[in-house]
Amino acid sequence: MQLLDSSINILDSGVSDYPRLAKVLQTTRHFELVSEHDLTTAQSSLLSEIQPEVSTLLGRVETYLDKLERREKSLIAKAELQEGRLSRPSRSSYGAKSPGVKGGAPAAGLTAVEEMKMQQLRQKKERLSYAVSRLELQAGQRERQLRKSMAAQ
Repeated sequence: MQLLDSSINILDSGVSDYPRLAKVLQTTRHFELVSEHDLTTAQSSLLSEIQPEVSTLLGRVETYLDKLERREKSLIAKAELQEGRLSRPSRSSYGAKSPGVKGGAPAAGLTAVEEMKMQQLRQKKERLSYAVSRLELQAGQRERQLRKSMAAQ
């Protein structure tokens, strides 16, 4: 009887840990292996979904960059034109005073009305030269735009 009890105790101690060992040794698949064919089909389907979106976004970015570049060039041209315009009146106002001082006879022969008319004509000449230079710059910009659009096609 004692032999039977001791053998039951030995078996009990050896088997008591069995449920824990079964749980520990149980394998769980955390990652599932995918075949190469499934992977390439998934990649190609993803590529076909994303590629049109990316190409439209790239097109939009390119047009926006072209627009910004044209705007930058036009602003630079406008700034140069304004610089020229600002520098001209200072010279022409000095120039308008100096011929009258240098050539005393013509200035003395003009009446106040004639002097006013001369000043108006000078101002009109400056305005017209400014308009001509502005139009020339605009024509140059349009030519560049036309060349650029022809090159893009």
